[in-house]
Amino acid sequence: MEWLKERIIKEGVVLSEQVLKLDALLTHQVDPALIMEMGREFAARFKESGVTKVVTLESSGISVAFAAAFELGVPMVFARRKKTLLADPDALCERVPSFTKGIVTDIMVSRQFIGEHDKVLFIDDIIANGDAARGLIKIIDRAGAELIGLGVVIEKSFQAGARTLREQNVHVESLVTISSLEDGKISFS
Repeated sequence: MEWLKERIIKEGVVLSEQVLKLDALLTHQVDPALIMEMGREFAARFKESGVTKVVTLESSGISVAFAAAFELGVPMVFARRKKTLLADPDALCERVPSFTKGIVTDIMVSRQFIGEHDKVLFIDDIIANGDAARGLIKIIDRAGAELIGLGVVIEKSFQAGARTLREQNVHVESLVTISSLEDGKISFS
């Protein structure tokens, strides 16, 4: 994924030794060709797994999850972060902290969109501490669905999120792994 590393170096902004801002690439603006290429890569990595649904969190993971779902020919479901007047009162909910946002939110998925017959591929943009990922994995489990794996665009290996999920036997596939943001420099594993 050298092309993705090049884009991260060119367009990413290191805000601290813990935070990489990717507004120009993933979180505010997206390049459709790049997003579709990421979706093809995740689809290739999980194509033999029998995926029936792709899930993600609102909002930065939606574009990549959509591309993966499109390539796999399955529906995409995203967990909402805010309740609306039309929200399913019986939705599966989990309270999770957000590393980048610095807040705690509720994430929710309607029971009608994920169930015991589903084989779920979870796609996320970035994994740091993994709190939001663990929350969505709990929702998938409570729905009775089978988690096939977690596809992550960028894994920050200097934070514990992906490592702890792997220790819990979650199949994690990362397109790019960043080992450090020290001294304002992006270092890849």
